[in-house]
Amino acid sequence: MYKQALSDEILMQVEKPARYIGQEVNAVVKDPASVKLRFAMCFPDVYEIGMSHLGIQIIYEQLNRREDTWCERVYSPWPDLSSIMKEKGIPLFALESQDPVKSFDFLGITLQYELCYTNVLQILDLSGIPLRSAERTEEDPVVIGGGPCTYNPEPVAAFFDLFYIGESEVVMDRLMDLYLQMKESGCSRESFIRAAARIPGIYAPSLYEAVYREDGTVGEFVKLDEEAPSVICRQVCTDLDAAPYPEKPVVPYIRPVQDRVVLEIQRGCIRGCRFCQAGIVYRPLRERSIETLKRYAESMLSQSGYEEISLSSLSSSDYRCLPELLTHLIDTYQKQHVNISLPSLRIDNFSLDVMNKVQDVRKSSLTFAPEAGTQRLRDVINKGLTEEEILAGASQAFRGGWNKVKLYFMLGLPTETDEDRKGIAHLAQKICEAYYDEVPKEKRQGAVDVTVSTSFLVPKPFTPFQWASMSAPAEYVNYAHTVRDEIRTMNNQKRIHYKWHEADGTELEGLLARGDRRIADVIELAYRKGAVFDSWTDYFNYGIWKEAYREAGIDVDFYTKRPRKADEIFPWDFIDVGVSRAFLLREWEKAVGSGDVTLHCRSACSGCGARSFGCGVCFEERDNNNPAYIGKQSLGGASGKAGEMPGGET
Repeated sequence: MYKQALSDEILMQVEKPARYIGQEVNAVVKDPASVKLRFAMCFPDVYEIGMSHLGIQIIYEQLNRREDTWCERVYSPWPDLSSIMKEKGIPLFALESQDPVKSFDFLGITLQYELCYTNVLQILDLSGIPLRSAERTEEDPVVIGGGPCTYNPEPVAAFFDLFYIGESEVVMDRLMDLYLQMKESGCSRESFIRAAARIPGIYAPSLYEAVYREDGTVGEFVKLDEEAPSVICRQVCTDLDAAPYPEKPVVPYIRPVQDRVVLEIQRGCIRGCRFCQAGIVYRPLRERSIETLKRYAESMLSQSGYEEISLSSLSSSDYRCLPELLTHLIDTYQKQHVNISLPSLRIDNFSLDVMNKVQDVRKSSLTFAPEAGTQRLRDVINKGLTEEEILAGASQAFRGGWNKVKLYFMLGLPTETDEDRKGIAHLAQKICEAYYDEVPKEKRQGAVDVTVSTSFLVPKPFTPFQWASMSAPAEYVNYAHTVRDEIRTMNNQKRIHYKWHEADGTELEGLLARGDRRIADVIELAYRKGAVFDSWTDYFNYGIWKEAYREAGIDVDFYTKRPRKADEIFPWDFIDVGVSRAFLLREWEKAVGSGDVTLHCRSACSGCGARSFGCGVCFEERDNNNPAYIGKQSLGGASGKAGEMPGGET
């Protein structure tokens, strides 16, 4: 019989009760007595966002394929419920069984973005699990973290027993097998953690200690267990076709952020944007075969009832079989009125023929990401996109019937000047002009509408910009005002709408992304003072964090604004993502020196190191006659020297 952790009376008091009752379509329910291992998989944000996360869906599928394991889901209770749970002493529970999280063997937490760190502590606190790993006992689950933020796990290392560095498909089953073996033999929690650390990709922070220099930088990373590895190697799935995938996605009763079937067509990226962490840590690019994707699409649509399918990847237009896949999806599902969403298209690869095939795409605006307002700065960040290509792509879209365009840029980039910032306004103006130049008055779908959005650069670990300095929040606001004021001088200013991100949140993100173990005290202090849901504007209170900085004795500028020397040891340098530090440093020196671009992986190998994984684009046959290999001509106007290999590599 189904049990309910929350009474009807409590459910009637909260905003969206369906967040907490479970029983969704395709949710996996097992008999607790029939399994040996229970895993609570948590996304530390509200249900609607967590339900849209593909990574959790993949782990949910992978673990529930095991007869001996039951994986359930956990999300952050919204503040209306969390206050009731604290007041009434109700422990946090998993959705499927409604059982307390504390009774599980594992609590897995995905770390998707840094501003969720106080939510992680909320999850632990409401579960009755000590916040610090050192304070946990045999009665507590093993707390393991995964996701992109684990590429610098040090700011939250004190709160986790283990981290999984890389893709879950590789050694997750091996970790579960080890746990069951040691559990059955009566081994202690500490013994398991020590043994788990010997599995490739598993990091146990309690087995290491950071030693700091007098200037506050990391001096060395010391092992406290001789058998622990000195370097943690990222785990990479080399065969996506053979990997588990959620062919029966869980369908919620309330609308999630991504209310559609998600079809991951490839993983990784061939582009070398110097600001992009995902483009580095997911290398090399690996594609799923078109036959596998056809099978997944059929299964997921039939098992979910969804009427939209989204093709997911970092750069969809780089998938070599994209036209063939789209043609199949449209021909197969057009009569069922299934819409196709195609995000992550590059404007230089923009194909009007392809986009015209995608149903209902004119209901929304087209989104492009030039990232910088001038050609010089686009070369610095290695965007590989010229103004001519941007305007040609926009013009093609306008001729096809679109009149709304969203443009994404960054501010605070290395070497950026006021002229670069003003260039954002001028590029937006040129796009407006292209609309009126290209579309006859009688064929226009109303006036042109250009939305310009700017975020502020956070130099992330394992990017060439990890050596870059950040600006103060007040400076970021001034950068945004420069863009805003320049837009107001444009002829089409009324057709250009401008918005920018929160500057205080950017500084906090920079601290959490680039910090070391000393930042854990700040995070805990902020949580104790009431910080939670920091990624939500309505709940973000930077004043709380400033108090925490002062009490913990942390100088934010040390982590954000301080210039880095080329040989500085970073808190994350014990992790090997497969892309060499030497490559990243070469790219950084190019960015702030010559400004030369580096060609993408299908034009020339840049010797980044990802070839060591033995798969993906690194082993594709290069064929200059194949349209998939765009070659140096796609970088027309860029300052890079075509075909030149960095550092003399061949």
